[in-house]
Amino acid sequence: MGENYKVYSSSYMVLKPEEAKVVDLISVLVSSNLEKREFVESSGNRDVSFRRRWMIFISVVLQKLLIFISRPMAWMGALIEMWLNFLSNNPTLFVFIINVLKGTLIPDRDSAAFISCVGHIDKRKELDRNIKPRDECKYYSALSMMASKVAYENKAYIETIVKDHWKMEYLGFYKCWNDFQGKATTELFFLRDKSDDHDTVVVTFRGTEPFDADAWCTDIDLSYHKVPNIGHVHRGFMKALGMQKDGDGWPVECKKDETRKQPLAYYHIRDKLKALLSESEKTKYIMTGHSLGGALAILFPAILLYHDEKLLLKRLEGVYTYGQPRVGDEEFCKFMENKLEEHKIPYFRFVYCNDMVPRLPYDDKEHWYKHFGTCLYYNRHYDGKFVHVLPNKNYFSVLHAVPMRINCL
Repeated sequence: MGENYKVYSSSYMVLKPEEAKVVDLISVLVSSNLEKREFVESSGNRDVSFRRRWMIFISVVLQKLLIFISRPMAWMGALIEMWLNFLSNNPTLFVFIINVLKGTLIPDRDSAAFISCVGHIDKRKELDRNIKPRDECKYYSALSMMASKVAYENKAYIETIVKDHWKMEYLGFYKCWNDFQGKATTELFFLRDKSDDHDTVVVTFRGTEPFDADAWCTDIDLSYHKVPNIGHVHRGFMKALGMQKDGDGWPVECKKDETRKQPLAYYHIRDKLKALLSESEKTKYIMTGHSLGGALAILFPAILLYHDEKLLLKRLEGVYTYGQPRVGDEEFCKFMENKLEEHKIPYFRFVYCNDMVPRLPYDDKEHWYKHFGTCLYYNRHYDGKFVHVLPNKNYFSVLHAVPMRINCL
């Protein structure tokens, strides 16, 4: 079923890598007019600069490559995860022999004992109990950080961490549909942190998994749409959040589609939050996520504003993102800054100095993506400071190349 991009907005660019032929890819570098390129549909496709066409070329080639190697990439990830779990599950010869006798050399992938590649980088499970809920900003940021890390794990692992380690209420893990990829690509979970003095629901999006080609395609897609009265927004993130393929993209109510096997993320989260918030006037919620998950976390309130969801905006306690990429243009950023301030919604971005993702998509005269909100920037010694503009904001720089590699080592 095709799309009518003009219905979504008057300003758009849609890249379709699956339709890109070699001749088209070469010709896009030669001709400044994109009208004849079948894999690009745009509202303004004449006299496009070479730099912009070069970035389109790179984006489409990388997406085609990722689509081609998606299965081998997933198999490689599965093998690496199995090997890491084998090593962590059999730390000594004695334990190895016991596990051989039990037949449990590697935990089942769906069990609470199985840990993802990301989880093996940082195996912390406990919250910092020195940070108390009364220090809301610090407490929510610490809880959000751990929730964003745990979001990369399977359902059983997440449930065990939330219930047994954090002593909080586990409200469910969900896989959500992507209308444009025709499968579930967005994963998230809910927890509830409730005590006598506070009642907070935490909604956490999973970020880009290292061996998930679909998620990487979403990240590097340069397509965009202009959301009326809001600004230009990264199309890949909107698709992951639950933009609908037919109609105007973001109708107030989700249109029924029998081909969907799971719900669309935005509508599912919105409806579940409404049900939870209706239980008590004291219940509030926060949004969080790492990488791609961070982009979805800040895009969610943008669509709430688009739909004028007064109750959900009033109860939103804050948005905390980690290594979040840029989501929209300067108009989008100004709109969000004004509206978040109007509704008194805190928004914090946490960035590590050598992380490439917060520097994408580019912020320059050709690629107008911008950041906004309060940014807490950490250097290689993990000393934090508030900054307005990221140092080396587009990452690739001859000046920064040597110190970045030394820092990484």
